[in-house]
Amino acid sequence: MSTPERPFASYHLWSLVAPAAGQQHLHCQMRRGFIKARQHEPQVQALLAKVTAPQRIGLLAQKGIYEFHHNRNLLSQSDGVQKVAELLKLDKYSEAVQQRVLQILTQYHHQPLLSGKRILLLTRGDEGFPKPIWVEHKHYSFRLYAAMDCVFIESNGALHILDFKTGKSTFDRRQALVYLLAARYLYPRQKAIASFYNLEFAKKSDLISVTRGELDFVEFELATIAQKHQEDLQKYQQKIYKFSQIFPPNPGYHCKFCPFNSICEFSAFKALPKNA
Repeated sequence: MSTPERPFASYHLWSLVAPAAGQQHLHCQMRRGFIKARQHEPQVQALLAKVTAPQRIGLLAQKGIYEFHHNRNLLSQSDGVQKVAELLKLDKYSEAVQQRVLQILTQYHHQPLLSGKRILLLTRGDEGFPKPIWVEHKHYSFRLYAAMDCVFIESNGALHILDFKTGKSTFDRRQALVYLLAARYLYPRQKAIASFYNLEFAKKSDLISVTRGELDFVEFELATIAQKHQEDLQKYQQKIYKFSQIFPPNPGYHCKFCPFNSICEFSAFKALPKNA
């Protein structure tokens, strides 16, 4: 008999289990079911593999920032934006995607937020799952996943975790809390802060910092979420026919924007055929 896999937690899972403040009416547990319980089914796999234009723009923007700092001379060259666009092979994407990414690259080239910073980590955004952080406690244990975009050292020595956004992506404080919890394990000797930065609008969030007690609470919250999700998965594996009871739907207009609306029997919006 195989050993049960240890529960895991991440910001993504947190957002799938519990809605952001004020978003309860848009939240659907069935989406979590498709993503986390039925992800190996061919139809679900195909839908998960699709990359939307906003997702593509976010990924290309992240890669662009990486290239600017991986090849630092590009930030000082007048044709730096064009060279980064070539590295990204931007011409193979739609005109709309190209225009928005070029706008982001041009803006960053003029105002490079990370210029002169002591960067400890800057990811391309396509590295896949990060290594898990093993959280061990007397009353719980779980794997913590935290894929950080950028970590650098401030002039006062503080560790700054920065998450890049594009488009109309909201700043969800919970994401920063997960990063700060991860920092407690990855950089235990340094005081950490976190923030968000929208590359498209050059908009900074407020700096986010927490006390040790607040981080303890975040850790316990994530442990609870990890355990609940693990139990839901086990229930589903034992009784697949109870999918809609274990991961209850919440149909509404928001179904229109759900990637699973074409295969969800509860969807209030069925995707139209491409030729319609």
